[in-house]
Amino acid sequence: MDNPQIVATGPIDEPTATALAEFGEIVITPDVQGATIRAHLDRAIALIVRGEAEITADLINEAQHVKVISRSGVGYNNVDITAATARGIPVVITPGAASKSMAEGAIAMMLTLSKQLIEWDAKLKSGDWQCRFDANHRDLDGATLGIVGFGRIGQSLAHLAKAFGMHVIAYDPFINDADATEMGVSLMSLDDLMAQSDYISIHAALTDDTQGLINKENLQKVKRGAYLINLARGGLIDSLDDVCDALQDGRLAGAGIDVFDPEPPEMSHPIFKQANCITTPHVIGISQGAIARIFRFMVEDTVAILRGDRPRPGHVVNPEVLS
Repeated sequence: MDNPQIVATGPIDEPTATALAEFGEIVITPDVQGATIRAHLDRAIALIVRGEAEITADLINEAQHVKVISRSGVGYNNVDITAATARGIPVVITPGAASKSMAEGAIAMMLTLSKQLIEWDAKLKSGDWQCRFDANHRDLDGATLGIVGFGRIGQSLAHLAKAFGMHVIAYDPFINDADATEMGVSLMSLDDLMAQSDYISIHAALTDDTQGLINKENLQKVKRGAYLINLARGGLIDSLDDVCDALQDGRLAGAGIDVFDPEPPEMSHPIFKQANCITTPHVIGISQGAIARIFRFMVEDTVAILRGDRPRPGHVVNPEVLS
């Protein structure tokens, strides 16, 4: 095809652009709307999916020349994998690239909440030095951390948590007991984890089975005074209403939320007025180091496919198309 293009739905870094320029013109879409993406598909041989772009079956079927769809991250719920597989298009992801960054982010959320850093900062800046005599913040040392989803990120978090002296338990139906035991982690049911954890950190993939995994029913079972962290996907929490209720009645001492459904969230929701809830704009996993690794992993596997070579094992969601 004459004048092929590499179409990205968001900015890419210079090394990535340089590596991909060998195969075609780099085009960045001005927004992530379906109509905008569709307008750039005629000459696309690769599609780099960034941000909230939804790559639907219709778009995939119209992308007649696309040889690879690459996601700048590990989540791929915004790409129709069934449609891509039917077309024989491999979908590249970057597992492990942001694992350590996400694990550090979870620890940062836990420390900020349990040490009440935002509260103490506000009180001191208002001139209240005597508030120090009201200190009742808590430690990570000796506390139980429940990790929901024990993949790469969950395992990285467990490693860091143990350095803080935490006891780690986990829920993940796809991990066997022997692997968890080797890391000194006990596997259990989600209900038991909710009841035993002082800190609950969510790191599961969003699928049809995990949609609304944390809900009103199991939040009723949470250990009173626990902290809830969600850095994975907003859809894993059934409703922010339920989290807000748990914060208000004291079941949860605090929450740290980086991801929402939809994104951006509706800012009028009362959870954004809760002093014991820290919120961030889906940013925890995109540190400088993580972004560099994500782009490096993505471009290496994308280039491999465009050259007719095989990408690394585990870096393609639908590896069956490679054969």
